[in-house]
Amino acid sequence: MDDARPENELTMEGINGAFRINVQQKNAKQSNQLSRAKLDWVAEEVPVALVYNGISHVVMMASPKDLDYFAIGFSLSEGIIASPQEIRGIDSVVSCHGGIELHIELSSRRFTGLKERRRNMAGRTGCGTCGTEQLTEIFRPITPLPFTQTFSLSHLDTALAQLPRVQDIGSLTGCTHAAGWIDPEGKLLGGCEDVGRHVALDKLLGMRAKTGWQQGAVLVSSRASYEMVQKSANCGAEILFAVSAATSLAIEVAQKCNLTLVGFCKPGRATVYTHPQRILD
Repeated sequence: MDDARPENELTMEGINGAFRINVQQKNAKQSNQLSRAKLDWVAEEVPVALVYNGISHVVMMASPKDLDYFAIGFSLSEGIIASPQEIRGIDSVVSCHGGIELHIELSSRRFTGLKERRRNMAGRTGCGTCGTEQLTEIFRPITPLPFTQTFSLSHLDTALAQLPRVQDIGSLTGCTHAAGWIDPEGKLLGGCEDVGRHVALDKLLGMRAKTGWQQGAVLVSSRASYEMVQKSANCGAEILFAVSAATSLAIEVAQKCNLTLVGFCKPGRATVYTHPQRILD
């Protein structure tokens, strides 16, 4: 991809050296100073097309970072592949109007399967079902999860305090959702952020697949929709913690697929909706 960036974008120093923050500065007026504008940091949001073996499959609005993880995670959570090894290569191409195309080369067997169930949906921030051709595609069967994981709520506050570490854009703009993987002791092993909560989760699931994390749980800064439950379960995550609420359909899907769903995760509190046997005091 082209490394050129506008002058008002930001580069920061991290533990792995300099890295680019996908933000820009725009003029804005504050409520107590409407007569004078000043620059404010805002998050970038661009259309990202996932193109499988030359065929465009979906367009989502996303933050232009960690896109290889997004390609892997989306492919896994949507059941397009069963493992990252079924992706032969990923190329990022800047397209017209500032968009990005992710060209994903699937194995021939997986591409054949994708063509059989292909859909062409136009996504938008926070929406994962736009354009789905049939309602049956929304409620795809999920293999029931095993019961191999547990998590003590005594470690949840530790995990919550660490989640902002993966929100470099969010710390400047207040505009992103985060998804992180926490181990059974509440340590944040890694995470991703995005303007869309579903995309942030897909990025995390792709990161987890590449790193091989098994023990632990998903922690998201947003509410838990049915699709976030579905995506987590499809990737084998047994526990999903959400900072905000869970929808009724999310609870129903979590119950059926054996996922432990916990909402309203705040310091000192949490609401366990399904399969509480995995949660320890």
